[in-house]
Amino acid sequence: MIGDEDVLDGQDEPVERWERTRFHRKRDVLVAAVIVVAALVGGLLLWQSSDLRATTSETAASPMPSPARPTVFPPSLAEVWRAKSPATPEPVTVGPAVVTGNGGEVAGHDPLTGDVRWRYTRDMPLCTVSSAWQLALAVYAKKDNLLRDDDPRKEGGCSEVTALWPETGQRGRPARPDEQRDSPYLGTRNSDAQLGTRLLSDGTYVTTTGRTLLTTWRSDLVQTMEYGRIGALQNPDKQPRNGCEYGTVAVVTGKIAVIERCPADPGDRLTVYKPTGEDDSEKPVVVASVVVGDGAKVVAMSDQCRLDAEHPDDVQMCTAVALPDPNRLILLDEKGRQVRSYPLELADDDLRDDPEGHTMSVNRVTGAVYWYTGSRTIALSMDDLRPLWTVENAMGPGTAFAGKILVPVTDGIQVLNPATGEVTATTPLDRGGYDGEITMSALGPMVFEQRGDTLVALR
Repeated sequence: MIGDEDVLDGQDEPVERWERTRFHRKRDVLVAAVIVVAALVGGLLLWQSSDLRATTSETAASPMPSPARPTVFPPSLAEVWRAKSPATPEPVTVGPAVVTGNGGEVAGHDPLTGDVRWRYTRDMPLCTVSSAWQLALAVYAKKDNLLRDDDPRKEGGCSEVTALWPETGQRGRPARPDEQRDSPYLGTRNSDAQLGTRLLSDGTYVTTTGRTLLTTWRSDLVQTMEYGRIGALQNPDKQPRNGCEYGTVAVVTGKIAVIERCPADPGDRLTVYKPTGEDDSEKPVVVASVVVGDGAKVVAMSDQCRLDAEHPDDVQMCTAVALPDPNRLILLDEKGRQVRSYPLELADDDLRDDPEGHTMSVNRVTGAVYWYTGSRTIALSMDDLRPLWTVENAMGPGTAFAGKILVPVTDGIQVLNPATGEVTATTPLDRGGYDGEITMSALGPMVFEQRGDTLVALR
């Protein structure tokens, strides 16, 4: 009411009512049908090109148990089972599983029987399979891309990375009961690793090797550093040197060492840099960089070096580099200064070429680095990387097993005291005429040999 007038008096105004939209013409129905068909075709094409269609994952019904370690060395070793595994440069024993890689398939085997407990397969070839952070890491090659012809990544690369939980084969690490995650961790990433890459783990980071590019990831597979020739370079002064090619690579906790061959240098250069930048910068932080001489190979690094006799408790990082003519092993401190040199008795061609995968054949176990030179195995002390003892006629760096060091030799496996190198036994082994390099690992009571593209289990 306003005064005495009722504003609602009188007849209601007519209200215009709208009917629901209906298709009244054949053209409307045809347009709708075309839209539906286009959506279905687009979805089908997306599914056909998706990782979901290209991936087959068969996980284990229950986690594999870990086999017990031996307390004494067995009187003999003989073959129990074998599997094709050209993608593993060394036996991948992680958690309770032995992991192989063949074609596009990664498989988790029962170490005792060789039975396949889980599989993960993609429609791309594997570049390499390794382990880090208690996970199996599978890196796949992808050669088709739309990059420009002058992009260094145009030739393709090892760009598809998957982390697999070794107990079941599921992607990614399962969440712990008390762990809260902001988003699910699917265990897959893209990377710019180069073809022929190897994975080097320092326990915290993994670095890929390559002829012109090194990449580093943290445990969630996020890239933390690129070193070398990268595509679409936004800041041309980000990299310390351009136009270089890389020889061998080695890692230790928080440091990466690489042999660089650069046009402006009079010889090979050793550079040590960090796996992360300052304040999340993408610019590499170089710790030391010095020219060391032609034909250099970085063999190993240690963060436990005691180089000052007057201060034996002072520990620093050091790097061992092998040089030819004459054959010698030089030791450099954390600032890149040469502090020691050791003569080496090697075969003529041991240091002639860079090794496959841009990394020397080494195994770090029981407080030492075991280096296979191509003709013999040399044990290096972790305290200062000095040579301790040598095994002649070796076929690989060896591994630790039941408190001993096992080194493959031409007629079997030598069993050595890790402190002195004394041979305590020689186990005969028939390898069926195989005479190439052998890498080794152990899990529970089993010893594993990687002979070329074949993994062989011994017990």
